[in-house]
Amino acid sequence: MNGVRQAFVGAQIHDGLALHVDHALVVGDDGYLSIQPLGSLPPDCPKQKLGGGLITPGFVDLQVNGGGGVMFNDEQSVAVLRKIAEAHATTGTQALLPTLITDTPERTRAAIDAVEEAIAENVAGIVGIHLEGPHLSVARKGAHDAKLIRTMTDEDLSLIRHAADRLPNVMITGAPESASPTQIKSMSEAGIVVSLGHTDADYQTCHAAFDAGARCVTHLFNAMSQLGNREPGLVGATLERGDIYAGLIADGIHVHPAAIRIALAAKPHSERVFLVTDAMATAGSSIKSFLLNGREVFRQDHRLTLADGTLAGADLDMPHALSVMTETVGDEMVSAVARATSTPAELLRECGDVGRLGPTSRSALYFEDGFSKPKTLSSAGAV
Repeated sequence: MNGVRQAFVGAQIHDGLALHVDHALVVGDDGYLSIQPLGSLPPDCPKQKLGGGLITPGFVDLQVNGGGGVMFNDEQSVAVLRKIAEAHATTGTQALLPTLITDTPERTRAAIDAVEEAIAENVAGIVGIHLEGPHLSVARKGAHDAKLIRTMTDEDLSLIRHAADRLPNVMITGAPESASPTQIKSMSEAGIVVSLGHTDADYQTCHAAFDAGARCVTHLFNAMSQLGNREPGLVGATLERGDIYAGLIADGIHVHPAAIRIALAAKPHSERVFLVTDAMATAGSSIKSFLLNGREVFRQDHRLTLADGTLAGADLDMPHALSVMTETVGDEMVSAVARATSTPAELLRECGDVGRLGPTSRSALYFEDGFSKPKTLSSAGAV
């Protein structure tokens, strides 16, 4: 049996799925973590007493456009990916999908190449790619550049399927208006996570896309056909389906807390609603503005907007999203933490123990008082 190097005691432990009370987070001699009942600890093992609070796995964020003052759309390179991942690591994100917003075919190819190279170089936190566009609806474009939005071609489909052969995880946000059920089925069969978003499609078309293999919805309520009394739209179709996952920007700005409560109450298997930051260059940075496809985005009062007031991503990190969910929405802490850890990890094709405290975990997060900036727990102690 592996010996105990150190035991963290005095806090509740969320392993990504469930809460453990009267347990310790144990660092073995090999540096790996385990969760053990307090009564099972060797009497003489070194213990570090924590002042209450909560231990969790690192977060999993499937929609990260930028961070550390840089955007993936501006430069598709390993250096930029490393900077983005490092910025998000400071707020607890262990695994992320760098997200390329609607852009040219050349930049899409460059983004796939950069992610492949970053993974080959073991850049911590990079686990795949999310292509948000360009196969969207101009009617629901949000901050995406209408000039770059287009219907998916056979060449586009081939590029995306080839990306799935090269990368552990590929996610694509598309609109049924711009990607056919046959194309959606082809992507799904290739192991790609197809997510519906930036779409004005009607209820029946959305159901057809789900039946073809789309498994997810991008930033629920935002940039999509809404729930109406005669036309339920994508919002209605999503809330009706228990098999569909849905990302959510829980910043208190993109979606009213009451709408989140209604969605969680209405949706079968509401545990499949998960948190994303949709973070831009501002994450982990003090910058007040940045460029998106040549247009300036302004940061003010935790909002990111274009000059015309259109929301352009979010000024958000996972701890703040958890605070909104637990303190404003009223989501149970156990459920909220899963929405930032194990639930998004379920969508990944290759995830290992990401989003959970499992047998290959080497670090965990510690929140001493609410969801403020976390400390990291590892064989090095509390950092």
